Amino acid sequence: MLTRCPVKCTIIFSVLVCSISLGHSDRLGYYCTSDGNYTSNSIYKKNLDSALANLYSAANASNSGFYNASVGEGSDRVDAFVLCRDDVQPDICRSCVKDSTDMLRKSCPNQKEAFEWYQECMLRYSNNSILNKVVTEPTWRLRGDYVEDGAQFNQNLRDLLDDLKAQAIQRKFATGKTRGPQFKTIYGLVQCTPDLSSIQCSNCLDNAIGYLSTCCSGRIGAQILKPSCRLRFEVVQFYNETTGTDAQPPSRSQLPRPVAGKEDNSNQTLIIAAVVIVGCAILLLVLVCIIKRKKNQMTATGTLLDDSMEDMNSTGSLQYDFGTIEVATNHFSDRNKLGEGGFGAVYKGTLQNGEEIAVKRLSNGSNQGQQEFQNEVILVAKLQHRNLVRLLGFCFEGTERLLIYEFVPNASLDHFIFDSARRSYMDWEKRYKIICGVARGLLYLHEDSRLRIIHRDLKASNVLLDTEMNPKIADFGTARLFNMDETQGITRKIVGTYGYMAPEYAFYGQFSAKSDVFSFGILVLEIVSGQKNHSFQNGENVENLASFVWKNWQEGTASNIIDPAIKNNSASIREMIKCIHIALLCLQENVTNRPTMDSVMLMLNSFSVALAVPLEPAFFISSSIDPELPLLADDNNSRVSDKSSDYSINRDPITDLHSR
Repeated sequence: MLTRCPVKCTIIFSVLVCSISLGHSDRLGYYCTSDGNYTSNSIYKKNLDSALANLYSAANASNSGFYNASVGEGSDRVDAFVLCRDDVQPDICRSCVKDSTDMLRKSCPNQKEAFEWYQECMLRYSNNSILNKVVTEPTWRLRGDYVEDGAQFNQNLRDLLDDLKAQAIQRKFATGKTRGPQFKTIYGLVQCTPDLSSIQCSNCLDNAIGYLSTCCSGRIGAQILKPSCRLRFEVVQFYNETTGTDAQPPSRSQLPRPVAGKEDNSNQTLIIAAVVIVGCAILLLVLVCIIKRKKNQMTATGTLLDDSMEDMNSTGSLQYDFGTIEVATNHFSDRNKLGEGGFGAVYKGTLQNGEEIAVKRLSNGSNQGQQEFQNEVILVAKLQHRNLVRLLGFCFEGTERLLIYEFVPNASLDHFIFDSARRSYMDWEKRYKIICGVARGLLYLHEDSRLRIIHRDLKASNVLLDTEMNPKIADFGTARLFNMDETQGITRKIVGTYGYMAPEYAFYGQFSAKSDVFSFGILVLEIVSGQKNHSFQNGENVENLASFVWKNWQEGTASNIIDPAIKNNSASIREMIKCIHIALLCLQENVTNRPTMDSVMLMLNSFSVALAVPLEPAFFISSSIDPELPLLADDNNSRVSDKSSDYSINRDPITDLHSR
């Protein structure tokens, strides 16, 4: 679709110079009937030549795209029409009309009825009346290779074609697209001859759509060509949106009358010049608007916040005075510093009433920090769950941005499971309790809270542990809010942490609850093994944890994955293996194969539930950038910082992405 410019977008056109290059049309097929023949010197032959010549003359005199002609009487009468696709330019249409009228006479040298299909147009002639009648045979088909997950693909395709048919029965032409499985976009086109009524068009398209199930089920693309209608679908865009249905061109529902006589060359020249200039102007406008849009860094659909603080004003009761927090943290002294992340330092503090708090002080001048600050204030303040960290309040005063949380004394999960000394303290009972608690927290975010939240950065360092080792999911600065009827979103800004990212998110910016499920699967493997995903130590070899787990799972040696510190508890081995099984299901490359968090909770709490057989897990990332570093990447360079290091990257060069 054409991109809309911002209101302030001002374009000055000084000179437009465009050239048009025309080539031969792409012929798809033809059919010569056996209903009757004619001889080379017959009256029918002369009438056919005249009718086809009239079609070409009409195409040169008009841009309607549908041309019909009738010449002769009785048994020597010839009816003919040619129909171009609505989305092709007039000059391309005229070229297709010429090619088709030339070629069909050569291909069917003496048959009185024939059909011919090109990518850009279709031609038909007969010794019978052909207007206002539905003809569904003969059928010409072209089809591509088979697609993975054919059942889901077929369902998405059918929904798209049904929508396009609903549009086409009125306008006789429609194009559109929909999201398919395996991150594919399905593009579709349907067309009826404009002489048909709405009911006739609907019947023809129903016949074509029904034909798909017998010829092309599970195919990655196909064309069904009939005398009265056509349809096509592909996983690459093949139609022109600027003049197609998406741009709402003028309807061709009214039939043009056959045109005879000489061409008006001057009018034709003016029409062509006007079309070329308007087309070039639209193209340039689109390009300028795209550049302007990127320049302005407009927020993608689904953004939780805008630049205003209106929503924050509604949470005013949570606002703290900066002086109060400054005193509580001993003026943000290094002695009170608990750590530092990509958006700022975290300090321990004690309020005057003795309550201990954790204060995140966002870095001055960080636009990303500002957005994270608003996210957490507006979002976390509305969430209440024992497995989510509790936001006590906030402070924004001058350039200061502070977030005040409950103090969680045992720091984060990574300080235990990845520490050689503390790991032994984390027996299986504690680890299983943490796995179940994180699962409950995610389920609340996805399904049970009054807001539907996708965390987008679940990892061991974002799981805090209280005095009883209960897990609390923290850091909602990168979270996204969904309406209750939404299931997924797409963003131009990829945020999160490399080693925990689902492939559809890292590659395409597509995120959903299943993206969090993928991160949960990585986290479970880390908890069971006591090793980091990106640097799993296997003897002298360092490899990816997910690939190591899969290799052992296939070989029936899943117990090799378990942390030696908990492996001696033979009574819990079965439960550990079950958690590995669940984690592998969460890591499936196909989003639809991953369980929901509701299903994960059911699997964790019952041994009677039959678990599906996992397939090979999704890709892993081998990169010169630490996979644990938080990522903030969009179309321009963005800052990535953690600990004391800064990295500058952009969205495209995710280094050395290997399939599994």
